[in-house]
Formats: sequence, structure tokens, C-alpha cells
Amino acid sequence: MTYAAPYQQKSKTRSALSIAGIALSLGLAGCSNNDAVDTTANADDTAATDGQNIELLNVSYDVARNFYKDYNPLFVEHYQSEHPNSTITVKQSHGGSSKQALSVANGLQADVATMNQGSDIELLEKEGLVESDWESKFSDNAVPFTSTIVFLVRKDNPKGINDWEDLTQDGLEIVMANPKVTGNGRYAFLGAYGYGLHAFNNEEAPAKNYVKEMLKNVKVYENGGRAATTTFVQRGIGDVLVTFENEANLAATDFGAGQVDIVYPKYSIKSESPVAIVKAVTDKKGTTDAAKAYLNYLWSEPAQQLAADLYLRPSVQSVLDKNSDKLPPVETFRPNDTFGSWDEIMGTYFSDNGVFDQLAINAPQ
Repeated sequence: MTYAAPYQQKSKTRSALSIAGIALSLGLAGCSNNDAVDTTANADDTAATDGQNIELLNVSYDVARNFYKDYNPLFVEHYQSEHPNSTITVKQSHGGSSKQALSVANGLQADVATMNQGSDIELLEKEGLVESDWESKFSDNAVPFTSTIVFLVRKDNPKGINDWEDLTQDGLEIVMANPKVTGNGRYAFLGAYGYGLHAFNNEEAPAKNYVKEMLKNVKVYENGGRAATTTFVQRGIGDVLVTFENEANLAATDFGAGQVDIVYPKYSIKSESPVAIVKAVTDKKGTTDAAKAYLNYLWSEPAQQLAADLYLRPSVQSVLDKNSDKLPPVETFRPNDTFGSWDEIMGTYFSDNGVFDQLAINAPQ
């Protein structure tokens, strides 16, 4: 596991107290190698209940680490301007979305869960960790920003990849995240399937055949979106990476600058990143109000603009409109409108021997 320093701003009157049990829970939760967490043990689990020394743990999906790394100091500055006698620390844990949700279900003491598909929050709801009406607690059904699936290709697009149908060409090598364990991979798979339905007038047989032909070309299934990017950009494996728009732009403008290009398909899937308070944990720790403030601030203009700067699509329309130059319009579909509820999607497509396993050659287990 790798570690990243938390963001903290100390008050003039109090020093920070750490929350007990987080380090212990991390040891029990079995986080993935892609996690980025910094925790400090303390003997008193209730240290934050006075509202003066607060520590929040945000358990999130893999490629959101860049957003929350920059968001946390914005929030801390805002929060402490309104609570000048308080000290607040925000720590992050990142990995494959579903693995992260399982870690919380298994005891990782998250104050908030910020995932990239609704099923991961629904899992926590079923475990009694998140309230049943979590979608109504925040604006936009608790989705502060969205993304879509695009293609990252080698510089000057030597394979001529312009849309989904080009992913079936002979000899092409695709890199993508594992749909069995990551939201990134599931959106990629569902994006391909949705394209197939769109292209073949909602006929299942040719849509399935398209997806099967595409999956024949998958060279690597990685265990997270960031790991897939590393494999494609830094290890130089594959001809195309199928991934989120924000992850593709990060690679194209940062660590893969000059090596890769982004291709936008004409029709793609809309990925939603829901957020929720893990109320069973925050009620115990006394951090519910701070956790609510943390998530509420995601809809502030500074946070929404930060999302746009990192190529996430803001849910606040006015901010999205201001950034149309970097976030071009794309015709998208919602997975729930095409494939049903997340329970239905997970059971039909991603369970053992589900549609993904049936269509994928050497499907990862």
C-alpha cells in the first residue's frame, strides 16, 4: 500500500487529534494496492465528538484521487472559515470502486463514500451503513459530476480508431480495467454493449456479437482505472485504452503528453459518480455534520470548476457551459435507462457466468 499525506489546517487554539480505529480498520479491510491512505491511530474513538478536532476519511474510486487531492484543501479552507475554532483533517483511500465499497462493508471506517457507480453505494445501504434515502440527501441524485468513456490512442492514431466499431479490427490490442471488480471497466463494457444496441436497432444478438469481437482484442484487464492507464502509457502496452474522459485527459496533458491522443466516440455511456455519508460510522464518531458539509461543498462553484479543470463534467449546468471548450458535447446514455437497475446490471452482466463472462475470452475472475 502506498501512502499520501492528508491535508490539514490547524486552528490557533487546538491541535489535531487523530481518530482511533482507522489504522486498525485498514489492517482488517484488505485494501487494494492502488489505495492511497494516511492514517494515525489514537486511543480514543470519540475524540471528534466535540466538533473541534475532526478527521474525515473519504473512501473513493481509483481515478478520483487527483480531484480529491485538490478538493480537500479547498474544503478545509472553506470549512475553517465558518468554524474558526475547529481543526479538520481529510484523508483519502483510493482503489477499484467495488473493492473500496467492500472494504467499507468489511469495516474500513469511512466517513464518506465517493464512488463511480450507484451499486457501490447501494451495497453500503444494504449493509445498513448508508441511509436508504441517500440519493435525496444532495442535489442531482447525489451525483456532483459525471464522465463518459473515450479512447486513448497512440500519437497520431496509427490504428485509425475513430469509433467503437474500430475496436474489433484484426490485430488490435486493447487495455481496459477489469469489469469484474472496477466501475471503470464496467462502464467500458456497458459503453460497448450500449453502442452495439444503438448500432443494431436494439437487437441483442448482433450487439452481443459486436461486444464478443471487441473483447477478443483485450490484451490486458487491469485491477483499476489508474493501473490500466499506467499499463498503456508508461509500460507502452496496447494500441488503445478504453477509459474515462477525465483519466484520458490527464494522460494526454500530463504524464503521457506528446505520446497519446484522445478519440471521442459519437455515442457513449454517461458515468455517474454518486456520493454518500457513511452514517453508521459518522454517528459513532460524531462527524456527521462535517461529512455532510464535505459532500455539500462538492456543488460549490470552486469545486465544480475544479472538476471541470480535471475534465470531469460538472452537474451544475452553468459551470459545465463555461467549460464546453474542454468538455465537448457527446451523445450519451445512462446505463440504468438501457440495462435496468444496478442490481439488475450486476446480476445479469457481471456475476459469475454472467454476460461478461460469456462474451469475454479469458475473462478475468
